[in-house]
Amino acid sequence: MKELIKELVESYGPAGFENEITTKISELVKDYVDEVYTDKLGNLIAHKKGTGKKIMFSAHADEIGVVVTFIDKNGFLRFSNVGGLNPLTLLGNRVRFQNGTIGVIGKEKGELKDLAIDKMYIDIGAESEKEAKEKVSIGDFAIIHREFADLGNRVIGKSMDDRIGCVVLIEALRRLNHSEHDLYFVFSAQEEVGLRGARTAAYDIDPDLGIALDVTLTGDTPKAHTMAVELGKGAAIKVKDASVITHPKVKDLLIKLAEDNKIDYQLEVLEFGGTDAGAIHLTKTGVPSGAISIPCRYVHTASEMVDVRDVENCVKLVLALVQDPISEI
Repeated sequence: MKELIKELVESYGPAGFENEITTKISELVKDYVDEVYTDKLGNLIAHKKGTGKKIMFSAHADEIGVVVTFIDKNGFLRFSNVGGLNPLTLLGNRVRFQNGTIGVIGKEKGELKDLAIDKMYIDIGAESEKEAKEKVSIGDFAIIHREFADLGNRVIGKSMDDRIGCVVLIEALRRLNHSEHDLYFVFSAQEEVGLRGARTAAYDIDPDLGIALDVTLTGDTPKAHTMAVELGKGAAIKVKDASVITHPKVKDLLIKLAEDNKIDYQLEVLEFGGTDAGAIHLTKTGVPSGAISIPCRYVHTASEMVDVRDVENCVKLVLALVQDPISEI
């Protein structure tokens, strides 16, 4: 599973430009489903047909990034964020454009406490505006450039949010022997800029049940924000976040399945942020929805950390769900 994580997290795929990562995922899952297709917004949808409940799982394929807004006479690039970025986590980091061009993020003079994206720039080594424009253009998107690292039970990489959710769905498909349900595994587009792909995919699929797979924050680092989620303590079953209150029947079912199958789990109350479940549950007349979350430290930085034991428990919980009759929802 670590090789799969490495392959996905090191891939290029900022919001709106998910094609490289969804093409890879399509090749990985095509032999385990009845059909794979990409919709008009760029969502990759893997459909395993069944006669039971129509279940939509959604893990977003996109990642945070930056977009070039201006190139000055000396070849420095001004940029804007694509998704949520903290300027302090950007300074000194490298970025990679789709064509392979590498740059480093620097800042103007001033105090770090006053740092803002409009006071920062990308240096691609160009010595003039002309040279810079031979490498990049206004409107080009870049991702944070950082390699995967294996620390044992814990692994680090950029875009664990939410390639690790994609890994959970891919692994579940690989291991799934049988389910009576009609299963849609969605690798959604543009989650980082407003849950956009999940919204259109859910409208088309019209599921009976929606489950997002995404990372969540933890409260287990020194003087962290108080939160009852820790690395290595199991799959996190979402109770609520800023985008959704998990349907009580969905929450109770996930808890029961975890306990019945001896799957390590913890309950997640996220005070801010959201997942694809926030879009899915508001589709048409409403969809009972929830989320299985992967605990993650340092979210929206170049070095997001997860525990592979938590990932494994999330896979087991997805499999337990699709093999349950789900008679109460």
